[in-house]
Amino acid sequence: MENKLKTIQHKTDSPMVSMGPVRLRQPIPNQGIEQVDPFLLLHHYGPYAISLLNNPFDLGPHPHRGFEPITLLFKGEQLHRDSLGNEMLVKAGDVQWTTAGRGVIHAEGPSKEFVERGGELEGIQLWLNLPAKKKMIPAAYQHIKNEEIPVVMNDDTSIALKVVAGEQADKKGLIKTQTDVNVFTIRAKENGEMNIKLPIHHNAALYLLDGEVIVNNQHNLKKGKMQMLTFNQDGDRIHIRSSQESNLLVLSGEPINEKVTSWGPYVMNTQTEIMEALRDFQQGKMGYLY
Repeated sequence: MENKLKTIQHKTDSPMVSMGPVRLRQPIPNQGIEQVDPFLLLHHYGPYAISLLNNPFDLGPHPHRGFEPITLLFKGEQLHRDSLGNEMLVKAGDVQWTTAGRGVIHAEGPSKEFVERGGELEGIQLWLNLPAKKKMIPAAYQHIKNEEIPVVMNDDTSIALKVVAGEQADKKGLIKTQTDVNVFTIRAKENGEMNIKLPIHHNAALYLLDGEVIVNNQHNLKKGKMQMLTFNQDGDRIHIRSSQESNLLVLSGEPINEKVTSWGPYVMNTQTEIMEALRDFQQGKMGYLY
């Protein structure tokens, strides 16, 4: 199966959902796609016009346990604070990768300065599962800046692939991962082409933020119509060709293949573990953030 394209498993749109006062796109889970194991959730928020009069995306302190919440910021600025003592300004192009493990409390939202001057906010929130043996590891936080992320270019430099995590060509991502995963962001000019190598045994997904691309020479993705593809474990690459300027997210990971039991901000394997998470949060065992 070397040098064989991964075949398409699902082709789906990215419906709008409401999360409190925020409207955002949710391709995972969606229409029969419960997850793309090990990826549990994908939220695409924005672009929103943020100002003093409109700031619905200020998320106060909230807990997580049992997975890795990841933010890839494409436009704007967000301030991250957590119960580990981190306080980081996340700018456009940056990535924040939190390993919730046994528990962490964090808060994020547009920075005060960004709200005051106004501008567009856009990002991806990704939930990456942890296997049972790692769900209760100590919490950790990683932040990589846009300019630090390794970039792979195609021959005519019409496509730039940023290796957030994992490996592509001869470039390795700086994120220390708990499982075998690849997370790539792609910025394509018009009429760019690239082959993207992905392990045969990985589940994989491609999500289009904006623009228009043709995948594997036959599947057309366009914002507002079909925006996501998932792939079978039967090849070691996917091919993209951009019809116009486009931004994409490519994900792949070795499946965990374990039962998932979730409730709100907790992702565990059993209902008992969910109840323990609720208790531990109430007893302050996940730390404090004010």
